[in-house]
Amino acid sequence: MSLFDSLFQPLFEPRRIALIGASSDEKRTTSRPQRFLQKHGFAGEILPVNPGRAEIFGVKAWKSIDDIPGEIDHAYILLNGKDAVSALAACGARGIKVASILAGGFADAGAAGASMQDDLVRIVKETGIRLVGPNSIGTVSTDPPMALTANAAFAVEKLRTGSWGLVSQSGSLIGALLSRADARGIGFSRLISVGNEVDLAVGEIADLMVDDPKTKAILLFMETLRDGDRLARAARRAHAAGKPVIAYKLGRSDIGQELAKSHTGAIAGSDATFDAFCRRHGISRVSMFESLIDVPSLLVDRPPPTGKRVAVATTTGGGAAMVVDSMAMAGLDIADPPQALVDWLKPLGIAAGEGKLVDLTLAGAKPEIVAGTIERLLADPGNDAAIFVVGSSAQFNPELAVEPLLRFAKSGKPFAVSLTPSAEKSLALLTAAGVPAFRHPESCAEAMALCLLRPTPQPVPEMGASAKAAVEALEAGRAKGFDERRASALFEALGVPMARSLTVPDARRVAAAVGEVGAPVALKILSADIAHKTEAGGVVLGLRDGQSAAVAAREIETRVKAHSPNAKLDGFLVQKMERGLAEVILGFRRDPLVGPTVTVGLGGVLAEIYKDAATRIAPVSEAEAREMVAEVKGLATIRGYRNLPKGDVAALAKTIAVFSRLAHADFAAVSEAEINPLLIKREGEGVVAVDGLVIAKG
Repeated sequence: MSLFDSLFQPLFEPRRIALIGASSDEKRTTSRPQRFLQKHGFAGEILPVNPGRAEIFGVKAWKSIDDIPGEIDHAYILLNGKDAVSALAACGARGIKVASILAGGFADAGAAGASMQDDLVRIVKETGIRLVGPNSIGTVSTDPPMALTANAAFAVEKLRTGSWGLVSQSGSLIGALLSRADARGIGFSRLISVGNEVDLAVGEIADLMVDDPKTKAILLFMETLRDGDRLARAARRAHAAGKPVIAYKLGRSDIGQELAKSHTGAIAGSDATFDAFCRRHGISRVSMFESLIDVPSLLVDRPPPTGKRVAVATTTGGGAAMVVDSMAMAGLDIADPPQALVDWLKPLGIAAGEGKLVDLTLAGAKPEIVAGTIERLLADPGNDAAIFVVGSSAQFNPELAVEPLLRFAKSGKPFAVSLTPSAEKSLALLTAAGVPAFRHPESCAEAMALCLLRPTPQPVPEMGASAKAAVEALEAGRAKGFDERRASALFEALGVPMARSLTVPDARRVAAAVGEVGAPVALKILSADIAHKTEAGGVVLGLRDGQSAAVAAREIETRVKAHSPNAKLDGFLVQKMERGLAEVILGFRRDPLVGPTVTVGLGGVLAEIYKDAATRIAPVSEAEAREMVAEVKGLATIRGYRNLPKGDVAALAKTIAVFSRLAHADFAAVSEAEINPLLIKREGEGVVAVDGLVIAKG
């Protein structure tokens, strides 16, 4: 039996459901699952478990789970704390396939709760029962109906069917999305709250939905990422099956950056790494909560996009300008109106060829003009999609500029409608007809951008065998501590060009080293205990002779000992001064959520302030590295800006790619690594790294 067959049915289409801790008091949350199952027409058998009741809401109640004869598919545990743990153990012993736990108070509530959650993990491993939660507000299917939930939003009169599945790490927001979608006439196929994800998590459940014939789009409300590998697999399978995966994630601020010892973690941030994860695996990430129900209509059952040119017509210039502005920010191009439309509108007193917008405002919203305009826009080969923005008539006279749009529901090109006023009737009318309709200009633009620029899963570059020298350099650094010379040795073995340098054990030998390297030089303290040498006063640049370098060495020792009295000092690095057109920071980090990442950004001491960077899942190819370089605004000068000399972008891309090979399993001990700065020379002259940091596990 496949995983889908053994898990999907008891999870989403169970025949017999036990409600452990069910209540007969309608005021109590624990009464809701039974009431909602009955209200929405669950055709299976409901088995309330409550030792103090003989029946609940007309259904026989059982004293314990062990008293119930026959097989049980799904148990919803409505008890708290240790009682919930005991109930799960009883369910596991009974051979129940799936259980859900409503209560919180586990890992979300301190050490005592975390200990109880450990008990849940142990029970799952020992018995093989699959667990949703704890802190799960329930699981819902609409066809066949199965409202196994304590969410008050399911008190709605009718459970609307649909073809979108929702997996949420927040229970309450399932109700918020349900109510917003229901007001639009939109329904779901499956809805599930995964809570603390002790066992079943977002990725595995999304993977089940890929094989669900009743689900055409998979929507994710996320607070964190606990099972990245499973979600990546699900997203790639969903893409192959033609099912978009659309994610809204909280946490755009930096989370957990105190764990990052390099600049890279602070520059990239947790949000940038999740973006990189979505980009790599073909997940459409939305920035607005409501976009979770707005965007799917423009992605489901759509052929691959052919371009990014969007034609815009409107009955309100200001409303359309908001949509156009948002689309331009999202990277879409606004198409000129076709000449055939310009000629058709001219006798009607509408000058459509004077700008990008086809503004029908002065002629008024007339059905024949609206329909004729959209018909000609969709027929024009000069655009790839069309949007119509409707003004006040959408609220007061939908027959004028909204009803004429219904005939374009099945257009070959993507077509969407943005409503400027609050026009709920028109919104529902368009949705019911199958025309993607939006109440916010930003959401409309975001949906169209994802439709035309939709992410597709990126191939993972082949890394092959690691260079023996790089593996040896890693082991040497782990054995003796990674100061800059050992970090540089690792980077050079990977293929990163490093500045010429010599190491000396003490200040007395600095002068001779300067003569050998060639002035001017940079002088740096060597210590595996000091991650950022500049902050410790351990760097002096531009020394032009051995004597001044020797004096600088003694001054460095004094400053560093005052700053870091416990640091072990291993001498000095004497390095040839290098110049370039620009400085970049190149960082590698094993992100706790998404795994290995590589970041390139504007370098130097201000790197963390500007945070002008691009992040990807590592490893990357040279082509992907070029895309990263193109995203960094501060590197416009080296890409070719006005009359400034071009930098060696090809060498930079190659260096990013070889550096990203730290993602290889051979370098699993490297938790963070960084080159700052990497100097970009003129086109054809290459790049050179002048500082390096490696943070490795012991």
